[in-house]
This record gives sequence, C-alpha cells and structure tokens, in this order.
Amino acid sequence: MKFAPTAATLAVLVSLPLLCPAQQQPAPVERQLPRVPGLRVESRLVPVAVNVVDEHGAPVGGLTQDDFAIFEDSKPQKIAVFDRDSTTPLQIVLAIDASESVFVDDHLEHEAAKSFVKTILRPQDRIGVMAFSDNVDEVVAFTNNLHRIDDGLDGIQHGDATALYDAIYLASQRMTEAPLTAARRVVVLITDGENTTRHGSYDAALEQAERAGAMIYSLIIVPVEADAGRNTGGEHALIQMARDTGGKFYYVSDKRDLAPAFQHVSDDLRTQYTLGYYAPQRGADLSGLRHIRIELKDPALRAKYRLRYRTAYYANRPPE
Repeated sequence: MKFAPTAATLAVLVSLPLLCPAQQQPAPVERQLPRVPGLRVESRLVPVAVNVVDEHGAPVGGLTQDDFAIFEDSKPQKIAVFDRDSTTPLQIVLAIDASESVFVDDHLEHEAAKSFVKTILRPQDRIGVMAFSDNVDEVVAFTNNLHRIDDGLDGIQHGDATALYDAIYLASQRMTEAPLTAARRVVVLITDGENTTRHGSYDAALEQAERAGAMIYSLIIVPVEADAGRNTGGEHALIQMARDTGGKFYYVSDKRDLAPAFQHVSDDLRTQYTLGYYAPQRGADLSGLRHIRIELKDPALRAKYRLRYRTAYYANRPPE
C-alpha cells in the first residue's frame, strides 16, 4: 500500500476526523457494567505501559499493583489491569528512513532490523513495516510472519526527501485501522531526524500518536559530521516526542551500532509493566486531551526510581 500525500491532501487529511470514535480511543476495549433496567454503560480501558528504572537506568522488577497509583487529570483512578511479565501483545510499526541521507549501508540496517524482529516477535504480536522518503510506503502490513517481514525489508527502495512526520502520522493511524486488542502500540523509527517535506507537521504527528496510544522509539542516525554547527532541531523534536509518548531515543553514530540499539528497544519493551484503568465517564465530554500521571505510592521508592510512560491520550475523536 502506498501513501503519497501532497501538501493539499495532507492539509485536508489532518483537518478531518479520519477515524470513527471507536478507532481513535487508545486500544479500545468495551466493558459492560452490571445491568440496570433501561441503562447500559460502557467504559473504555486505557492501557499504559510503564518502565521503572533505577539511578543507573537499569530496569526494576518485582513491583506489584499495590505499589502504583494512577491519575487522570489529577483524579485518582482504580487500576483494573496489571501485568508485570510483559505478556501484553505488541503492535509495532518499523518505520525506516529510505532517503539517500540515511540509506547508505542498507545491508547493515536491514540485518539489524531483521534481528530485532526475530528477537521481539511472539505469536501474540504483530509487526508492520513502512519506508519513508518522498512518500510513505506500507511495505508489510501487520503480520507475525518472519519471512514476509524479511522480504519486505529487502525490497525497500531509495528516495530523495524525508517525510518523517507523515510516517509517524500514518504509522499511528494504521494501528487504529487494524487494531490489536489491548496491545502496546509502538513505532520504531530509524532516521536522521530531519523532516524535509513541506507537508506534515510535528503537532499533527504527535497528536495522531497520542490518539493511537503509540510509544515512539527513535534510533537517530548521527551524521559523521557530528559537529556543533549541525542542525539538531529534528533530533530534539524526536526526543521530545519520545518523552511525551513514553518511548525512548538512542543515538547511532555508526550503522554497526544499530543492532545494539535495537537490542535496547527490545529490552525496554520486555521489562515494562502494563497498568490499565477504565476512562471515567464525562457526560457530554466526547473529545479532548486527558492527562495521565503515574507514581509509586511509597516515598522511599519514589526517591530511588524513575518512571517513564505516556502522559496523555485523547478520549475521543477531534471536535467537528
């Protein structure tokens, strides 16, 4: 499937509600509460992946549901789902920058990506592959078939420009169009961080990622000329997006470092806790950004450990 947005079409796309309400909620799961005659109430599960690390950045295991507190817009919520074994399914889009500025040694890039897929993929997981340069191409639709993913990675074609924000936007949108129930959604980017097309924007890409509940992991390819005068705006944008969505970023100064960077992503996803709560009913409030805060209850633990998680989600579709 090929995405080839022009400036005009992107403006229209971004201005319109692209998805139906059920698709725009983060990993929507319906739960029917006890029946009252004449009344039917549904709540939506909001799953949040949480990484807990010590002062050295090492993952912290062994915590229980009782160790955590979760809040939406400063109001405490009851934790309805808790998983500390990372058994929750993963829905991942591998988004690979195929522009000439990055696509120099594609063999190392592809082998590192293939190794990552083999390491991370389980029967309950699904992975898709997108390549972006002048346009964004869906190279492989969501699958757990290793051979299809390998073939897709080998068939990526070069381009000139870098439609980075379009790639994030469309990867996030794709997850809501082909949802995997209660999955942790992840976009893994391999890129130098520069968006060189005029269509697409940081704000639109971040909003779509937040609507999909997608964590952004960026493997940022640093050019050889890594001097103080180079443009780092794109890198900083990706770093901020990773922080806002609960993901992470890694600098890669040599293509041979891609494999270790992918391993870091795999380790990070395998050591997550998953907390879930049911979004509170808000009457006529059918849209809008809601803010999440998670903390450890014990002050001693709060002093020792750091938490990383997505800090917001959209309750519903954008206002008409």
